[in-house]
Amino acid sequence: MRTLHLKKSIVATSVAVGLAGALAACGTSAPSATPSSTSSTSTLSGTVTVFAAASLKATFTQLAKDFEAKNPGTKVTLSFAGSSDLVTQISQGAPADVFASADTKNMTKLADAKLLDGAATNFATNFLEIAVPPSNPASIASFADLAKPGVKVVTCASQVPCGAATDTVEKAAGITLSPVSEESSVTDVLGKVTSGEADAGLVYVTDVKGAGGKVKGVPFPESDKAVNTYPIATVSSSQNKELAAAFIAAVTSEAGKKVLSDAGFGAP
Repeated sequence: MRTLHLKKSIVATSVAVGLAGALAACGTSAPSATPSSTSSTSTLSGTVTVFAAASLKATFTQLAKDFEAKNPGTKVTLSFAGSSDLVTQISQGAPADVFASADTKNMTKLADAKLLDGAATNFATNFLEIAVPPSNPASIASFADLAKPGVKVVTCASQVPCGAATDTVEKAAGITLSPVSEESSVTDVLGKVTSGEADAGLVYVTDVKGAGGKVKGVPFPESDKAVNTYPIATVSSSQNKELAAAFIAAVTSEAGKKVLSDAGFGAP
């Protein structure tokens, strides 16, 4: 009888141990699934076409490289021009996913035409500065100096944001300029100065900073009267709105803000 009782005890103990092991195994199975449920891989892919104001060329080129590096399998195609020219292109059906304007006026044109997918987001500000050759041959020291006889000054055309800003400053200062040429983008104005074709040009402070030693910047207080706000939005005809939204998020992120700030742009 003792032997039989001992065998029953051994069997009972084995069953208990087996059940405890099974319960322990069940208890540890849930955590093993956690890594796969929390791990994330980018689902972004394809190409996003960005139409951006000419003054954004340096910063958006950098932002595009950063975006592609963080999202393998994506490509950012950039097209730079004067904001008004880009609006015309988009209005005529140009295949753009994202539009970044150098002013709110041109963005509003697309919004009014129902060509935007949602509201635009302001992401930067900029203001005018006088660019002159390093030697400053015309001795430009103020906005008023641009109106002196014989000074060859170049500006943007009025329909371009930098041109509209120039018009605003002229009215605020009570000074009328007589430019030798009016360009379709701020980069064209800068090119006239760096090539020696102009004594001075009205560009953005970011353009002067980006040009390095090729030009000298002459700040003037009247520029406070015409601060440009830069908005960005997804174009309604975009074929990859998820990727467009992701790029806009990158531009407006803290990392994006730093790239813009380093280039001289102000906060919106």
